[in-house]
Amino acid sequence: MRKGVKGAVVGTVCAAVVGGAGYGVHNVASALSGDGGTDSHARVKTGPPSGSEASEAVKGFFAAWEKGDAATAASYTNYPQAARELLTAYGGDAHITGVRITPGTATGTATGARVPFTVRATVSYDGKARPLAYRSTLTVVRGQTSHRALVDWRPSVVHPQLREGDTLTTGESAAPPIEAVDRDGVVLTKEKYPSLGPVLDQLRERYGDKAGGTAGVELAIRHEGNDADTPLLTLAAGRPGRLRTTLSAGVQAAAEAAVQTYAESSVVAVKPSTGEILAVANHRADGFNAAFLGTLAPGSTMKILSAATLIDAGLTTANGPAPCPPSAVWQSQTFHNLKDLAPDENATLSESFARSCNTAFVKFADEVKVDSLTREAQERFGIGGDWKVGVPSFDGRVPASGGPDTAANLIGQGQVQMNPLDMASVTATATTGTFRQPVIVPLGLDGRDPARARGLSSGTVGQLRAMMSRTAHNGTAAGVMAGLGGDIGAKTGSAEVDGQARSNSWFTAYRSDVAAAAMTQDGGHGIDAAGPIVASVLRNAG
Repeated sequence: MRKGVKGAVVGTVCAAVVGGAGYGVHNVASALSGDGGTDSHARVKTGPPSGSEASEAVKGFFAAWEKGDAATAASYTNYPQAARELLTAYGGDAHITGVRITPGTATGTATGARVPFTVRATVSYDGKARPLAYRSTLTVVRGQTSHRALVDWRPSVVHPQLREGDTLTTGESAAPPIEAVDRDGVVLTKEKYPSLGPVLDQLRERYGDKAGGTAGVELAIRHEGNDADTPLLTLAAGRPGRLRTTLSAGVQAAAEAAVQTYAESSVVAVKPSTGEILAVANHRADGFNAAFLGTLAPGSTMKILSAATLIDAGLTTANGPAPCPPSAVWQSQTFHNLKDLAPDENATLSESFARSCNTAFVKFADEVKVDSLTREAQERFGIGGDWKVGVPSFDGRVPASGGPDTAANLIGQGQVQMNPLDMASVTATATTGTFRQPVIVPLGLDGRDPARARGLSSGTVGQLRAMMSRTAHNGTAAGVMAGLGGDIGAKTGSAEVDGQARSNSWFTAYRSDVAAAAMTQDGGHGIDAAGPIVASVLRNAG
């Protein structure tokens, strides 16, 4: 039962909703363009479906779905094979019966109408039954070859949480439920901390049988690959086992609130002295845990690692030369600084770091070996070291890139890939000198062996802390970090991405024994979005 059906890749289209047998007919013709009076035998129909065409398509689709006739329902869609597989699983593996569908009011668009609907049904398994109710939407499009009015197929038509490759299944849960608690014993739930949802599901799948609980019976979304099941409805509750995490309920609450201000944002906070993860939060339309699994260029936050490389390679020091010209050329590619950044041919590394001068770092590409940045990242910061966090994570990538990417990597572009977890860890290593692989549950829980790296010398740490402190007090991060007391340091970043109007906003900082990093896609400069998120987390982290 583990193997799920695969959904189809579909495009963005319009929709229309109507009634059908058993639930009343709704007239949607007025919400659609066209009069529906064209004789289909006179010519091939083109353009959006008329009201009557859409009505017939949706009426037939709903009626067949209600009857459990997957083949007929699928024939009213533009991807019948994928639709038939999922609709068959709906009544089979998921044990969903007694389906009744109630359409809502159609919303007219330039190409048709998009209609919401409500599904009410019963889930029955092994003598246990529970009612099921949810809302979804569908669209109606003109078939490209058949020219019929068809329901545009996507898995979310069947249930709004279904995505490509997902299916539905009912039975004994894949893992016993857990009661996850924070470092102080406070219970952590999806309802109170919404962005912890995927993390809690993964913790349950991995540690449910180690926490002492017993499995229940539930309707769940089974995802393609190794992603944890997403429970939807409990038919028989299991007994949850208690699982202690490294999270802090207070810091998590601050992180949840902070990311809500900016769409497509993610943040992670860690404890540098131990590597314990204190918070992880995402505010994304796709529900993806980009905080742990994102693979994006980190922009100038990478200059923490690049500065360490220059210092450890003996190329310069914090107070040594790092001129900041208006532009720099490396292998026919020209690099520039942010607008309005005044050049300074006499700048030190500390000054260029605090002002986030790209050209200062690019100028060192002549002296940095192709693999220097890669070795620094792996051997001293533990990047790419197969971290055993306790849930899936992407642990950074700093490849030994030749050509223009040798220079681009130094400023966090090129082929470098990071996420907020990685950059929070980089900051933690930079401020303590010791790489401590981030964890969300204790290593001893299941005997995991952490990734290891040799860390940094005290001399390098002192210089990095001084440069980050300067950035927080007098550099590009000063405005965002203003008002934060204690021992603080920061680094701003923005990463240009092809096809985006604005750059991705990055920011990483520390305050005493908390390091946090954030990323906002299409968020602009580091101080525009990611900076305020990190500052808010640090302000509320004790």
